[in-house]
Amino acid sequence: MLAALAANLGIALAKFLGFLVTGAASLLAEAIHSFADTGNQGLLLLGDARSKRAPRESHPFGFGRERYFWAFVVSLVLFTGGGVFAIYEGVHKLQHPEEPTALWLAIVILVVAVVLEAFSLRTAVRESLPSKGDLGWFAFIRHSKSAELPVVLLEDVGALVGLLCALVGVVLSAVTGEPRYDAIGSLAIGVLLVVIAAVLAFEMRSLLIGEAAAPAVRNRIFEVVDADPRVVRVTDLRTQHLGPSEILVGIELVLDRTLTGVELTEALAEVEDRVRAAVPDATQIYIEPHTDDLT
Repeated sequence: MLAALAANLGIALAKFLGFLVTGAASLLAEAIHSFADTGNQGLLLLGDARSKRAPRESHPFGFGRERYFWAFVVSLVLFTGGGVFAIYEGVHKLQHPEEPTALWLAIVILVVAVVLEAFSLRTAVRESLPSKGDLGWFAFIRHSKSAELPVVLLEDVGALVGLLCALVGVVLSAVTGEPRYDAIGSLAIGVLLVVIAAVLAFEMRSLLIGEAAAPAVRNRIFEVVDADPRVVRVTDLRTQHLGPSEILVGIELVLDRTLTGVELTEALAEVEDRVRAAVPDATQIYIEPHTDDLT
């Protein structure tokens, strides 16, 4: 991610210098977009580092949700720093059109940026494939418990589509001599970023509040517990993600009434060990036992 951060910063500087030369609104919108992406990657790195802190008395379940919090901040930065500014710039240039100069330079910068962003998106897709499994891309973004992968995927898709919008706007302005096409390109980029930011904010809000583990994970936990011959039935099973790879598990079950105190303790320990072996992400497990009082 550090390499991607450095690359984004370089692209942002190139776009901004291109804007200073050409005055193209689309190029400025894209420069702000790239600066926002650079800051966002820094925030994701910060969240990853802070989430690894050891639990303490004030936070006994650790800091795994720091990753979700900073990903939520990313959505706010993308909305305000990228989307709102690009819309403002587009509206301003529509009301007060200024004919850009040296548009060939803007086109060259945007084409190079398109190629670089396409490679970045390909890398993000490759990294996401193992986690995606059989899910479609929208379903993966909707249900992923990772903070970073959905953010990077949406940012890369948004960056590529935004660049194409900017390129179309600049080319049309160059061909027709109408500067408003460039302003429309900036508006399109702004709307795109606002939509992506809204999707990210919605998903990260859900994770911050606390999402249950995936149905397949919950079913696996139930199967492992229910398979123990000393377990009469599982009366309640609850899960919650404390982080992308940290799951809190609460189990209420009824045990065989013939078990002695020692046997009951051994049964609970063995059930917990089996759950941990079957679901390594189950870092916090709490089991509430009851003995079967049926006659």
